[in-house]
Amino acid sequence: MPTALPHVVIVGAGFGGLNAAVALRHAPCRVTVIDKLNHHLFQPLLYQVATAGLSPGDIAAPIRHILRNARNTEVLMAEVTGVDVERKCVLLAEGRSIPYDHLIIATGARHSYFGHNEWAAHAPGLKSISDATHIRRNLLCAYEAAEAESDPAKRTALLTFVIVGGGPTGVEMAGSIAELAHRALARDFRHFDPADTHIILAEAGPRILSAFDESLSRAARKKLEALGVDVRTSTRVEAMTNTTVRMNGAEVPTHTVMWAAGVQASPAGSWLGVSTDRAGRVPVNRCLEVEGKPHIYVLGDTALALDEQGQPFPGLAPVAMQQGKYIGTRLQKMIAGTPATEPFRYIDKGTLATVGRTFAVAKIGGLRLKGTLAWLVWVFVHILYLIGFRNRFVVMFDWIWAYATYERAVRLIVEEKS
Repeated sequence: MPTALPHVVIVGAGFGGLNAAVALRHAPCRVTVIDKLNHHLFQPLLYQVATAGLSPGDIAAPIRHILRNARNTEVLMAEVTGVDVERKCVLLAEGRSIPYDHLIIATGARHSYFGHNEWAAHAPGLKSISDATHIRRNLLCAYEAAEAESDPAKRTALLTFVIVGGGPTGVEMAGSIAELAHRALARDFRHFDPADTHIILAEAGPRILSAFDESLSRAARKKLEALGVDVRTSTRVEAMTNTTVRMNGAEVPTHTVMWAAGVQASPAGSWLGVSTDRAGRVPVNRCLEVEGKPHIYVLGDTALALDEQGQPFPGLAPVAMQQGKYIGTRLQKMIAGTPATEPFRYIDKGTLATVGRTFAVAKIGGLRLKGTLAWLVWVFVHILYLIGFRNRFVVMFDWIWAYATYERAVRLIVEEKS
């Protein structure tokens, strides 16, 4: 391949980075996709892995396999540590540097503990496969420990699960754990009843699912409470140890806490030497380019991009996907010598959240759906976006099986290396 071709470097193979790479697959340029992992992850279904519903391989696919037909693209498994803007190269942990003509940063976000990073040891978040399998291990080990525990108070603490954050991830986790306890594990233990599980969903704001209409938020709360979830709004975490959580001045004995309350953008801002907002997001213009940094684009959870009304785009997978496609198409035109001045416009195709078996809430344009119909829409959308036919087939089969039998397919406790 001629080295004179423009070189586009994409950092991050999430929804945004992959869509940018796919949009560039026929462009007259060289494309290098860099990610510290070798797989693309369908994050919206991570909670299913964490609650033993799906295997990690069902929601992930190798990056090289996804881009195998993009002949102008190479994939590099490496960790990016910085960007040398003056020399126009990406710096890698191993000491190498990758030169670029155009740079796309799509590195997503990590957990934010709002200044209490010490809580990370007690309350894992859910952003990766290792996070999901770690949480699954914690959940299943808590039930195993409860089976061997004779002290009622200690057993109660083992069966108390606290989820911090009432957004879609927290709501979906709470509903899934409730069904795990009341259905999948119902007949598996001899010395206690898994239905005694106490699930606390703590939300600092006045209601859960704040991005949805209030009517859908109420419907979701009603469904969670029907599943036995203790929904606590206007509730803030104040302290945490490996055996307790203090919320609104009250101590809750628990051994299992899950964090779904906030995110912090990747360190792209420090790489580029630009100021960021409180969440670490890099300000970009309407074309997703960093001001004063020509040929550098930032998208997804890493970018502070504003819509026509001056409001930030939500941190959703469809936003990142559309931004990636937009940047890829824009660069393709620029490389071909065609002016590309049209700003990014997000087409809102709706917001979905599932709340247990066959119940979801959905906001699609002017439609407000709840119940089974919303759940069917949720299933269709998530299956549609899964990459690879095998993944779609496996997930659909597992969901049909779980629906018919209330079983969870992947209840394995795997030893973790320290």
